[in-house]
Amino acid sequence: MHVQGTIALINSSFNILKRQLFRMASNGPRKPKMVVFDLDYTLWPFWVDTHVDPPFQKRKSGEIVDRHGRVVKPFRDVPKVLAKLKQDGYIIAVASRTACTQEANSLCALFDWDQYFSYKEIYPGCKITHFNKFKKNSGIDFEDMLFFDDEYRNIRDLSKVGVTCYYIDENIGVTEGVIEEGFQQFADGIKAKSR
Repeated sequence: MHVQGTIALINSSFNILKRQLFRMASNGPRKPKMVVFDLDYTLWPFWVDTHVDPPFQKRKSGEIVDRHGRVVKPFRDVPKVLAKLKQDGYIIAVASRTACTQEANSLCALFDWDQYFSYKEIYPGCKITHFNKFKKNSGIDFEDMLFFDDEYRNIRDLSKVGVTCYYIDENIGVTEGVIEEGFQQFADGIKAKSR
C-alpha cells in the first residue's frame, strides 16, 4: 500500500509539473509590445540628409529615384521584416533625428511603409523625446519597447530609461537575423549589449 501511495503522489506531482511547463511553454518568451526603428543606416543604407538628393519619385517600374535619377533602396530584408512584424500584430514605430523630416517621410511613403508604422517621430533632437511621445501616445511603457539603431549614443540614452536596444551594424542594417537576435535580447532582459 505504501508503494502505491508513493507512486500516486509521484504521478500527481508529475502531472502538475507537466501542466506548469505547458503553461510556461505556451506563454513563450517575453515579447515587446512596440518595435521601433531608426531610419538612416538602419532601414536604409544612407543618410537621407547627405547621400541622396530630393525630391524623390517612384517610377512606373516601382523603383524610387532621387532628383538625379539615382535609385534609392532600403536594406534588402526591410520590406519583408516590416510586413512580418505587422502580420504578427506588433506595433511598429520610427524614431529618427534627421533634420530632413519631409524627405524622410517622403521616402517612407514611397516605399509604402506608412502602412506598417503606427507612430512616426522624425525630427532633430534627443531620441528620448521621440520615445516619450511614443509612450504618451500609445500608453506602452519603455520596458515593453524594442529599439533598433546604428548609433550607440541613442542606445546608451534609451537603455538607461528601460528601452531594450539592439545595436545595428550600419553595413548590414535590419535583417531577419537581426530581428531574431533583437527579440532574443528582449526575451533575455538585456537592455543593451556593448559593441
